[in-house]
Amino acid sequence: MFRLTEYMHQLVDPTPVRHRRGSGPVKPVVIWNLTRRCNLKCRHCYTVSADVAFPGELSNEQAMTTLEDLGQFRVPALILSGGEPLDRFDFFEIANRARTLVPMLALSTNGTKIHGEVADRIAEVGFSYVGISLDGIGETNDWFRGVDGAFADALRGVRECKKRGIKVGLRFCLTEGTKHHLPDLLKLCDDEGVDKFYLSHLVYAGRGDKNRGEDAEHARTRWGLDLLLDRAWEAASGGNPLDIVTGNNDADAGYFLQWAQDRFDADRVAHVRDHLSAWGGNSSGLGVANIDNLGRVHPDTYWSDYTIGNVKQTPFSELWTGEDKMLAMLRTRPRPLKGRCGACKLKDVCGGNTRIRALQLTGDPWAEDPACYLSNEEIGVDEADRLTVTPFRGKSHDPAHRFY
Repeated sequence: MFRLTEYMHQLVDPTPVRHRRGSGPVKPVVIWNLTRRCNLKCRHCYTVSADVAFPGELSNEQAMTTLEDLGQFRVPALILSGGEPLDRFDFFEIANRARTLVPMLALSTNGTKIHGEVADRIAEVGFSYVGISLDGIGETNDWFRGVDGAFADALRGVRECKKRGIKVGLRFCLTEGTKHHLPDLLKLCDDEGVDKFYLSHLVYAGRGDKNRGEDAEHARTRWGLDLLLDRAWEAASGGNPLDIVTGNNDADAGYFLQWAQDRFDADRVAHVRDHLSAWGGNSSGLGVANIDNLGRVHPDTYWSDYTIGNVKQTPFSELWTGEDKMLAMLRTRPRPLKGRCGACKLKDVCGGNTRIRALQLTGDPWAEDPACYLSNEEIGVDEADRLTVTPFRGKSHDPAHRFY
């Protein structure tokens, strides 16, 4: 996750760079898909959820045991997700216990169920943040989400959260079919007093993989980032406050750095780059982890084909600090990147971007990320650094052989 507003403020009010201390594994932000059940049918759903019961999901006892382990391991943040997490039968029991165990507890939801008693109970839990997903305004959102009326219900959820003093954000996936709604969604944030806006780039996983043809063209991605940069600078320089973050395309950090180079002196830009380098870009397998609805642990939510282990058999804390080869490679700096990513002068800033896209396209997680929208000139590489790759057309029953 690229915290655009945070780094924009470094241009206005610089603070000391904080480097990670110690040699042990970073305690990750854990995104926990509590269930695959969901009342919507989103075209880009990475979990391929549906409004049915899925066999094999964690029992209440297994979920609570996992929760205690996460607390003892001292994970800094826990995001309860799905499917639609509110469809989990013991959601509020898990949420209430989690609130006592982790410093930051967030809810990632489609928002359509947040009203009445459910909204009251969400407020009682004391979530640090509730993120509600939209894919445009009105009918566009309903088409992408697969259910008529989904936009109105989600907007009601935003308003119900705000009425109860809950910090709320909008989450938006930028695709060719939704890009024209980005300005309207930013206006909606201002009109409704939304605290945070999260722009997600499409990741080739789940239904998002099947719909990769809808991924925004590079020029459109740059256009979207230009809008966010202007809005983030407005907030940082004293305008309407809005916390803007982006996810699933760490090239955004490099694009922001170039934006800063065109507007600020070399010392200020160098300071921001030091902050970005200390952050290190993509954090799959390092600063972020995923537990899916069946208890399987992955380097992040989009790595469903690679499993480190299962919390039904082994505590998360042991899996995360074990000797998994893929985790070790993802944590290597610099990563063993190839092609443009390997030759890029900004790889310390983006960390090689989102590896799962390279894996889905080529079968090699270390190939260049096809969604990097920066030019060869901007990242300091020659055309000869590009790799000629054959698109990967199948899935191995044992995906691990493709990684080593």
